[in-house]
Amino acid sequence: MKIIEMKRAPNPRRVRIFLAEKDLDIAFEEIDLGLQEHKKPSFAKLNPLQRVPVLVFDDGTSIAETVAICRYFECIKPEPALFGRTPMEEARIEMWNRRMEHNFLFHVQQVFRHLHPAMAEHEVPQVPSWAEANRPRVYETLGFLDKELSCRAFIAGEDFSIADITALVTMDFMKPAKLARPAEFAHLTRWYDAVASRPSAAA
Repeated sequence: MKIIEMKRAPNPRRVRIFLAEKDLDIAFEEIDLGLQEHKKPSFAKLNPLQRVPVLVFDDGTSIAETVAICRYFECIKPEPALFGRTPMEEARIEMWNRRMEHNFLFHVQQVFRHLHPAMAEHEVPQVPSWAEANRPRVYETLGFLDKELSCRAFIAGEDFSIADITALVTMDFMKPAKLARPAEFAHLTRWYDAVASRPSAAA
């Protein structure tokens, strides 16, 4: 079993943090997206959408998509529970993780993909106006999170979950996207300092 990834990309990092929280040691194989290695037929056979990460089993079966990979490992090793333990916890974490993906990570990605010079060959055409349209949406989400985090420790409740992993990786991805994190959001800063100091954040 191995995971094919590009370590610097945000979605592979989400999986790495998840595995570190689970204390699972899985082999990784690095590919270079800058060199278009994800476009090779051998990789496209594993994931026709040509994105990382991809979990590849010894029999050649493959699973793509970050959350699908994480859910597999949650089933393999249920503790610590990062998707919740009760139906209500699972639903809340699913809700918040989707919010972090659709209302936060997506917008940061659009700013990065449509403005960063390194993405010019990958995002054709780059549309700077689309990047700028997504910029204020990032800050709307940060303000929303700051208010929500005034009454609980983590994104989806009192326990660390995959929603925190998605939000942490997105916060860090703001730096290459040249999006500044507002200092005035005290609750968001408290949360970020807590999750960024976890050993798994260095995965």
